[in-house]
Amino acid sequence: MTFEGHTYQPYSESIELDIENLQVIGISKGNTSRMAFENLIKENNHLLETTFNEIISYELNSNFNSSVDYFSLKEKLKHT
Repeated sequence: MTFEGHTYQPYSESIELDIENLQVIGISKGNTSRMAFENLIKENNHLLETTFNEIISYELNSNFNSSVDYFSLKEKLKHT
């Protein structure tokens, strides 16, 4: 997910931003959030060509113990 970007209401004709919210960038799996991020990039290499940078990894599991990690697409791009 990312806080970057904005959403408009359907059929909006206003040039003003309507909603600031989280954008779902993708869903991926991995034993760690780093591995899930790496898999997300592997499976969606086009993300490196977008203007998104700050990616929030939110773990979904059945134990209801969630964790949050932060990654940078621009940093990933430097190392590819």
